[in-house]
Amino acid sequence: MGKLLWSIIVILIVLWLLGLVLKIGGGLIHTLLIIAVIIFVIQLITGRRSV
Repeated sequence: MGKLLWSIIVILIVLWLLGLVLKIGGGLIHTLLIIAVIIFVIQLITGRRSV
């Protein structure tokens, strides 16, 4: 699950940067990126480790 989360975060960051540069789909990508960052922070705070 950890690798999947990291993959999603990386993909969303790349899409978000493309959205900023090309001015397309920025709102949706920005929202998804914020959700991914919140999930990541929650995992860091709770100290859950994935195998």
